[in-house]
Amino acid sequence: MAFSTKQLNPGEVVALETHPHWKYLVAPIAGAAVVLIGACVALIVGAPTAVDYVVLVVLVVALGWLVLRYLRWRTTLLVITSSRLIHRSGVLSKDGREIPLDHLADISYRQTLLDRIVRCGDLVLESAGRDSEEVFPDLPHPAQIQNEIYRQLEQYKARWAGQGAPAPAIPAVPSPRELSIPEQIDQLDDLRRRGVLTEQEFALKKAELLQRM
Repeated sequence: MAFSTKQLNPGEVVALETHPHWKYLVAPIAGAAVVLIGACVALIVGAPTAVDYVVLVVLVVALGWLVLRYLRWRTTLLVITSSRLIHRSGVLSKDGREIPLDHLADISYRQTLLDRIVRCGDLVLESAGRDSEEVFPDLPHPAQIQNEIYRQLEQYKARWAGQGAPAPAIPAVPSPRELSIPEQIDQLDDLRRRGVLTEQEFALKKAELLQRM
Protein backbone atom coordinates (compact mmCIF):
# COMPACT_ATOMS: atom_id res chain seq x y z
CA MET A 1 0.00 0.00 0.00
CA ALA A 2 1.66 3.23 -1.16
CA PHE A 3 1.39 6.47 0.80
CA SER A 4 -1.23 8.82 -0.64
CA THR A 5 0.17 12.18 -1.73
CA LYS A 6 -3.22 13.70 -0.77
CA GLN A 7 -2.01 13.53 2.85
CA LEU A 8 0.93 15.84 2.16
CA ASN A 9 0.98 19.50 3.11
CA PRO A 10 1.58 22.17 0.41
CA GLY A 11 5.22 22.03 -0.67
CA GLU A 12 5.87 18.78 1.18
CA VAL A 13 7.43 15.86 -0.72
CA VAL A 14 8.07 12.20 0.09
CA ALA A 15 11.77 11.35 0.45
CA LEU A 16 11.44 7.69 1.45
CA GLU A 17 8.71 5.16 2.21
CA THR A 18 9.13 1.55 3.28
CA HIS A 19 7.30 -1.47 4.67
CA PRO A 20 8.77 -3.72 7.38
CA HIS A 21 11.53 -6.13 6.33
CA TRP A 22 10.56 -9.51 4.81
CA LYS A 23 11.76 -11.05 8.09
CA TYR A 24 8.33 -10.05 9.41
CA LEU A 25 6.79 -12.82 7.25
CA VAL A 26 9.30 -15.61 7.87
CA ALA A 27 7.55 -17.23 10.87
CA PRO A 28 4.06 -17.56 9.30
CA ILE A 29 5.51 -18.75 5.97
CA ALA A 30 7.61 -21.39 7.73
CA GLY A 31 4.65 -22.48 9.85
CA ALA A 32 2.35 -22.82 6.86
CA ALA A 33 5.03 -24.76 4.93
CA VAL A 34 5.56 -27.23 7.79
CA VAL A 35 1.83 -27.85 8.19
CA LEU A 36 1.40 -28.25 4.42
CA ILE A 37 4.19 -30.83 4.31
CA GLY A 38 2.56 -32.64 7.22
CA ALA A 39 -0.78 -32.68 5.38
CA CYS A 40 0.85 -34.18 2.28
CA VAL A 41 2.54 -36.87 4.37
CA ALA A 42 -0.78 -37.71 6.06
CA LEU A 43 -2.43 -38.15 2.68
CA ILE A 44 0.38 -40.31 1.33
CA VAL A 45 0.53 -42.71 4.30
CA GLY A 46 -3.26 -42.90 4.55
CA ALA A 47 -3.65 -41.52 8.07
CA PRO A 48 -6.97 -42.04 9.90
CA THR A 49 -9.80 -39.66 9.10
CA ALA A 50 -9.55 -37.99 12.54
CA VAL A 51 -5.91 -37.14 11.86
CA ASP A 52 -6.86 -35.72 8.47
CA TYR A 53 -9.39 -33.40 10.12
CA VAL A 54 -6.86 -32.25 12.71
CA VAL A 55 -4.27 -31.55 10.01
CA LEU A 56 -6.86 -29.67 7.96
CA VAL A 57 -7.81 -27.45 10.90
CA VAL A 58 -4.17 -26.71 11.68
CA LEU A 59 -3.53 -25.93 8.01
CA VAL A 60 -6.43 -23.48 7.89
CA VAL A 61 -5.15 -21.77 11.05
CA ALA A 62 -1.61 -21.55 9.65
CA LEU A 63 -2.81 -20.10 6.35
CA GLY A 64 -5.05 -17.63 8.20
CA TRP A 65 -2.06 -16.52 10.26
CA LEU A 66 -0.03 -16.04 7.09
CA VAL A 67 -2.76 -14.00 5.37
CA LEU A 68 -3.30 -11.80 8.43
CA ARG A 69 0.43 -11.28 8.85
CA TYR A 70 0.78 -10.34 5.18
CA LEU A 71 -2.06 -7.81 5.44
CA ARG A 72 -0.44 -6.25 8.50
CA TRP A 73 2.89 -6.08 6.65
CA ARG A 74 1.21 -4.56 3.63
CA THR A 75 -0.62 -1.89 5.63
CA THR A 76 2.37 -0.92 7.81
CA LEU A 77 4.27 1.97 6.29
CA LEU A 78 7.02 4.31 7.41
CA VAL A 79 7.26 7.54 5.39
CA ILE A 80 9.91 10.25 5.59
CA THR A 81 8.91 13.54 4.01
CA SER A 82 10.66 16.88 3.73
CA SER A 83 9.17 18.02 7.06
CA ARG A 84 7.99 15.02 9.14
CA LEU A 85 8.12 11.31 9.81
CA ILE A 86 4.84 9.40 9.36
CA HIS A 87 3.98 5.88 10.53
CA ARG A 88 0.76 4.14 9.50
CA SER A 89 -0.39 0.63 10.44
CA GLY A 90 -3.52 -1.46 10.85
CA VAL A 91 -5.79 -3.71 8.78
CA LEU A 92 -9.23 -2.94 10.23
CA SER A 93 -8.41 -0.54 13.06
CA LYS A 94 -5.85 2.08 12.05
CA ASP A 95 -2.94 3.54 13.99
CA GLY A 96 -0.97 6.58 12.90
CA ARG A 97 1.91 8.61 14.30
CA GLU A 98 3.56 11.76 12.99
CA ILE A 99 6.73 13.45 14.26
CA PRO A 100 7.96 16.79 12.86
CA LEU A 101 11.59 16.43 11.86
CA ASP A 102 12.72 19.37 13.98
CA HIS A 103 11.25 17.66 17.07
CA LEU A 104 13.64 14.71 16.80
CA ALA A 105 16.23 14.83 19.57
CA ASP A 106 18.05 11.59 18.72
CA ILE A 107 17.95 9.09 15.85
CA SER A 108 19.58 5.67 16.21
CA TYR A 109 19.07 2.03 15.27
CA ARG A 110 19.60 -1.39 16.83
CA GLN A 111 20.62 -4.64 15.12
CA THR A 112 21.22 -8.16 16.36
CA LEU A 113 23.71 -10.40 14.58
CA LEU A 114 20.88 -11.99 12.59
CA ASP A 115 19.53 -8.54 11.73
CA ARG A 116 22.93 -7.54 10.35
CA ILE A 117 23.01 -10.67 8.19
CA VAL A 118 19.58 -10.08 6.67
CA ARG A 119 20.03 -6.28 6.68
CA CYS A 120 17.23 -5.13 8.93
CA GLY A 121 16.89 -3.57 12.39
CA ASP A 122 14.90 -1.34 14.73
CA LEU A 123 14.79 2.42 14.26
CA VAL A 124 14.87 4.23 17.63
CA LEU A 125 13.71 7.85 17.90
CA GLU A 126 13.65 10.31 20.77
CA SER A 127 11.52 13.39 20.25
CA ALA A 128 10.77 16.55 22.21
CA GLY A 129 7.84 16.30 24.59
CA ARG A 130 8.13 12.54 25.12
CA ASP A 131 9.73 10.83 28.09
CA SER A 132 10.33 7.51 26.32
CA GLU A 133 11.88 6.52 23.02
CA GLU A 134 9.79 5.37 20.06
CA VAL A 135 10.82 2.15 18.35
CA PHE A 136 9.90 1.17 14.80
CA PRO A 137 10.88 -2.52 14.53
CA ASP A 138 12.13 -4.72 11.69
CA LEU A 139 12.85 -2.07 9.06
CA PRO A 140 15.05 -2.80 6.04
CA HIS A 141 18.44 -1.02 5.90
CA PRO A 142 17.98 1.03 9.12
CA ALA A 143 21.29 2.87 8.64
CA GLN A 144 20.07 4.22 5.31
CA ILE A 145 16.79 5.31 6.89
CA GLN A 146 18.72 7.06 9.66
CA ASN A 147 20.89 8.88 7.12
CA GLU A 148 17.85 9.95 5.10
CA ILE A 149 16.17 11.41 8.19
CA TYR A 150 19.32 13.40 9.00
CA ARG A 151 19.53 14.60 5.39
CA GLN A 152 15.93 15.78 5.34
CA LEU A 153 16.34 17.43 8.75
CA GLU A 154 19.37 19.41 7.54
CA GLN A 155 17.50 20.50 4.42
CA TYR A 156 14.50 21.47 6.54
CA LYS A 157 16.68 23.66 8.78
CA ALA A 158 18.40 25.17 5.76
CA ARG A 159 15.08 26.15 4.20
CA TRP A 160 13.99 28.01 7.33
CA ALA A 161 17.40 29.62 7.74
CA GLY A 162 17.21 30.82 4.14
CA GLN A 163 13.88 32.46 4.84
CA GLY A 164 15.32 34.29 7.83
CA ALA A 165 12.93 32.65 10.30
CA PRO A 166 13.67 29.97 12.89
CA ALA A 167 10.24 28.32 12.64
CA PRO A 168 6.81 28.83 11.09
CA ALA A 169 4.47 31.23 12.83
CA ILE A 170 1.61 29.53 14.62
CA PRO A 171 -1.58 31.44 15.48
CA ALA A 172 -2.22 31.82 19.19
CA VAL A 173 -5.22 30.11 20.71
CA PRO A 174 -7.97 32.70 21.39
CA SER A 175 -9.10 32.48 24.99
CA PRO A 176 -11.23 34.71 27.21
CA ARG A 177 -9.72 33.05 30.28
CA GLU A 178 -6.73 30.95 31.26
CA LEU A 179 -7.34 27.57 29.63
CA SER A 180 -5.88 24.30 30.76
CA ILE A 181 -3.37 22.61 28.46
CA PRO A 182 -5.88 19.92 27.29
CA GLU A 183 -8.37 22.71 26.49
CA GLN A 184 -5.74 24.61 24.51
CA ILE A 185 -4.88 21.45 22.57
CA ASP A 186 -8.60 20.95 21.80
CA GLN A 187 -8.82 24.48 20.44
CA LEU A 188 -5.71 23.95 18.37
CA ASP A 189 -7.23 20.78 16.96
CA ASP A 190 -10.37 22.74 16.04
CA LEU A 191 -8.21 25.29 14.20
CA ARG A 192 -6.47 22.41 12.40
CA ARG A 193 -9.78 20.90 11.28
CA ARG A 194 -10.95 24.28 9.98
CA GLY A 195 -7.75 24.72 7.99
CA VAL A 196 -6.38 27.63 10.04
CA LEU A 197 -3.43 25.47 11.14
CA THR A 198 -1.53 22.96 9.05
CA GLU A 199 -0.77 19.49 10.42
CA GLN A 200 2.83 20.54 11.01
CA GLU A 201 1.88 23.74 12.86
CA PHE A 202 -0.59 21.82 15.02
CA ALA A 203 2.04 19.20 15.92
CA LEU A 204 4.61 21.89 16.81
CA LYS A 205 2.26 23.83 19.08
CA LYS A 206 0.87 20.66 20.68
CA ALA A 207 4.41 19.50 21.56
CA GLU A 208 5.15 22.92 23.14
CA LEU A 209 2.04 22.67 25.29
CA LEU A 210 2.76 19.10 26.37
CA GLN A 211 6.22 20.13 27.56
CA ARG A 212 4.55 22.48 30.10
CA MET A 213 2.56 19.67 31.73
